[in-house]
Amino acid sequence: MTMSLDTRLLVLHGLRLKGFAGSDAVAEAAGVPAPEAVGLLEALVADGLVTHRSGKVSGFALTGAGREQHATELRAQLEAVGARGAVQDAYSRFLGLNTELLTICTDWQLREIDGRSAVNDHGDGVYDAGVIARLSSLHGMAEPICDDLGAALARFAPYGPRMALALHRVEAGEVDWFTKPMIASYHTIWFELHEDLLCTLGIERGAEVVG
Repeated sequence: MTMSLDTRLLVLHGLRLKGFAGSDAVAEAAGVPAPEAVGLLEALVADGLVTHRSGKVSGFALTGAGREQHATELRAQLEAVGARGAVQDAYSRFLGLNTELLTICTDWQLREIDGRSAVNDHGDGVYDAGVIARLSSLHGMAEPICDDLGAALARFAPYGPRMALALHRVEAGEVDWFTKPMIASYHTIWFELHEDLLCTLGIERGAEVVG
């Protein structure tokens, strides 16, 4: 199968963000149509850059060579378009919101009742509405960051609309779309954006300087 270098990198990158995932999840993260993603993943398996595990838990993952190739190509792309400064600036602004987002997510999952922390069963509509309002406010501050990232590198463009869709579903009463893993919840997409910024700038998560 013939693939463009840009599309190939998108699929490598989507898989890097997911770690281990099926083709549909990779396609969503990469912004590539699902049928095309399947063919690309199979070609990358043949090239030794991706491995596939079948069975009860099936999916794709980068090989060691795939991770190295991905890092090399990502760095080259960033330098080729001269976007490092813009991405670095957006990353700094993102970090300014990250702690608050994590606090909001914790408050969605847990709440204090009679002085004790308890799992939020979402039975208190007033409490939930307050947390959702905080998420909506934070999203308003995150949108310009996503817009700037999309202007600097096109592959960042889907993050804003994806987060807006997750927020809309939460506001419509679909509580899973706030923090549930394994679906494109707001927190899942936020985590992917964070990981994307770290990968793009070549920063190890453990070495990240916060505050």
